[in-house]
Order: sequence, then structure tokens, then C-alpha cells
Amino acid sequence: MISVDEALDRILKSVGPLESETVGLTDAAARVLAKDVLANLFNPAFDVSAMDGYAVRAEDVRPGATLTMIGVSQAGAGFGGTVEPGQCTRIFTGAPVPAGANAVIMQEETSAQGSAITFERDVAVGRSIRFRGEDFAQGDVLVAAGAMLDPRKIALAAAGNVAEIAVSVRPCVSLLATGDELVAPGGEVGPDQIVASNSVGLGAFFAGHGAQVRDLGIVVDDRAVLGDALARALQGEPDILLTTGGASVGEHDFVQDMLKANGVDIDFWRIAMRPGKPLMFGRKGKTVVFGLPGNPVSALVTARIFVLPALLKMMGAALPAPLYLPLADGLPPNGPRRHFLRGRLVSDAERGTMVEPSRQTDSGHLSSLAAADILIVQDENCPGKGRGEIVAAHIL
Repeated sequence: MISVDEALDRILKSVGPLESETVGLTDAAARVLAKDVLANLFNPAFDVSAMDGYAVRAEDVRPGATLTMIGVSQAGAGFGGTVEPGQCTRIFTGAPVPAGANAVIMQEETSAQGSAITFERDVAVGRSIRFRGEDFAQGDVLVAAGAMLDPRKIALAAAGNVAEIAVSVRPCVSLLATGDELVAPGGEVGPDQIVASNSVGLGAFFAGHGAQVRDLGIVVDDRAVLGDALARALQGEPDILLTTGGASVGEHDFVQDMLKANGVDIDFWRIAMRPGKPLMFGRKGKTVVFGLPGNPVSALVTARIFVLPALLKMMGAALPAPLYLPLADGLPPNGPRRHFLRGRLVSDAERGTMVEPSRQTDSGHLSSLAAADILIVQDENCPGKGRGEIVAAHIL
């Protein structure tokens, strides 16, 4: 067996970034930016009012002072003149600040008698004005390459008058489940059979992280049938091929042999971790191959810890950093394999946010994984952790 760290290091050294393509902003959600997005204009493009009120020369305003309103500035229709001494203009939120004015005072601090506006207090230069380029200037980097595009970043690019961006090509992930006992969800479950949840769960996981997912179905535990299915899968040259099941050392675990028979160079196949020890990794041509365990918790945990970093590196995205959180409850001692425990975030006003470990460690117990927010990392041979001690955790 090799360590988790060594396995992850070998995996990441085996993959590199894919090519890029140009897409419109409406198709950019959950894509990874391949080139910096630069602003095509200033934002704001001109000095604008941050509220409804009056645009004034600050030096003219004091308690009891009365100025003459000479016009109105509103969004999309600014005042074209200049504010001179003793003058002001009515102004609305988002409207251009007229020439000569250097402050905006809210209407609640004034009283009006026709065009005569009386002020109740003084005002500082620059008050309630959003100055040109205060948010960003033309040519500024709005979003840096490698960022995963979410609604906030897409809105920022749009505000910079950017309509199209370069993003990494979405990696293709092919999924192949193995096992005589498996039945597709919704099918008739016979004696000694179980519903296949791995491909559905893994497909949703990787699609949510920007991959194109192909579900290649279920293959029975037959060497010839499995060999043919793997050959077809590899001929499609996906970026990542994932098999689930058949990765251990049982009499019906044929995946490793059939991968080798199809030209896959196996790098390693056992990792000192739990859940998920029987994990295989190899490569054929452009395709990296992961043989994940058949137990559903093991499959999803190993996908999160090992496959996701490879996928993100292909897209040029930053690898997810762990969180460091205090334990809401203690952990017992751990053995020689790194343990990834299911955990749930809990929060209250006195203790803040903590992580509560699940006591369920069975690798087939999906409901406990579904209830978890994160995976708590307990290092090899850890003597145990007390309540309040800090642990590393990976967001699921």
C-alpha cells in the first residue's frame, strides 16, 4: 500500500491542463476560466450619485444655507450644465454628478420651497458619490485565470462589458459499473441483487464540477464481457475513465486484469486509507483510469479525495484547500490508515462553527454520507482528538 499523499502526488503528476474554448457568459456557469478577464471600461463610467438628494458644491452647504435648484440629473439623463456657487441640482441614485458639484446631500436633510433648497447641515467633499473607476478601471483584471465561474464572477465580467470568455474544455468522464449483483435504479431487484447507486452519484458529483459525464452502464463479472466493455470505453478516449467495483482481490474482481489486457499501465492499486483502500490508478494514452471501490461511500470518498483534484487540474482550476475547524466531539485513536470520517457542520452563537463527527464508519452506509457536509481527516496512528481540537476537513 502507498500513502494518500504519495497517491495524490502520482495522480497529479500524470495529468495536465486541457485546451480552451470561447463561450458566451450565459454558458459560463461552473466553467473554469482559461485566460484573465479584463475590464473593457471603467465602473462606474462616470461619477454617480449613491442616493436621492441634491448635487452641491460642499463649500456652499451649511446649516440654514439656501441654494437655487437649476435642474435635474437622473439615471440615463444627466444634467448638462455646471453647478455654480449658490446653485444645486436635484439628483437621483445612479445619475451622473454634474460638473461643478462635489458632494450629494440626501433629500431628508433638506427642505424645498419651489427651486429654493434649504440645507439642515454641512456636507463633506465626496459624500455619497461613487467616483469613476471606483469599482474597477479599464484594463483591470476582473477575474483571474483558474477561477471557477459562479454568478458573482459572471456578473462582474458582464459589468466590465465582456460578452465572451475563454474557458477550459470540459473534461470527459466515463463511468462503468461492474458486478453481477447490480440493477439500474428503477429496475426490478431480484434475489441477492442491489441497486447501483455509484454511477448516478458519481455522475452528479462530476457534472457539478464542470465535467461532461458518460454513463456506460453496468457490466457483469465476466472476463470476456468486461474486457470488451473496457476496450470500447478506452476507444472513446475519455479524459478520465472510472470503473466501480471489482477492484479488490476476490475471485470475481477482474477489473485490474482486464485493464492491463487492454493496454492500461497500472501505477498503483492499494492506498493506506479508509474507506477506500482498493483504489487503482493507471493510464492509457490520453486517458487516466481510476478503479474505484464498489462500496458506495468508498467510491464517493475516493472520488472526492483523488479524482476531483485530477479533474480540476485538467481544467486549470485551483485545488480545494481543506478547512480547519474545532471538533464538536472527540475522536477515538486511529490505526495505520488515514481515516476520512463523515462530519456535519454545527454552529451556535457561543461556540461558533464546529464539526461534529459521525459515528457511522461503514462504507456501505449512504444515508450518513448524505447527511454529512465534510470529510474529517484523521491522520495515520492518531492517538485520538478531544473536543475543541482543530482538525482538517474537506468540503463534500
